[in-house]
Amino acid sequence: MFPAAAFAQSTDLEATCQSVAKGFFMMDKLAVGTVQSFPELKPPGVRMTYSTRQGTAPTDMTDTFECEFDKADKPHHLVRFCVASTCYSPNEADGDRKRRFEEARILLDRSEK
Repeated sequence: MFPAAAFAQSTDLEATCQSVAKGFFMMDKLAVGTVQSFPELKPPGVRMTYSTRQGTAPTDMTDTFECEFDKADKPHHLVRFCVASTCYSPNEADGDRKRRFEEARILLDRSEK
């Protein structure tokens, strides 16, 4: 079964989430499959499938990456992101996850200046 095509709602949010994912995985290129963005939600967000291996067919991508931002307009301030079922936010009790969130937020802030 092939995943349903998602209609892009916010290319800015989608590009920003891809930037967060590249920073998290420390990769210049990330293979991205289906992308869904929700600028109308509070907080606005993006969900996408990805692969760290180039050449992977979008239909074979099952890993997910999700981002939430404080607003749909730039500059986007990262509120939370999740890799599969593990989420990272500024309010994490787990110190390592909190630090990974802060690193992602700093990299995003630097890229949007």
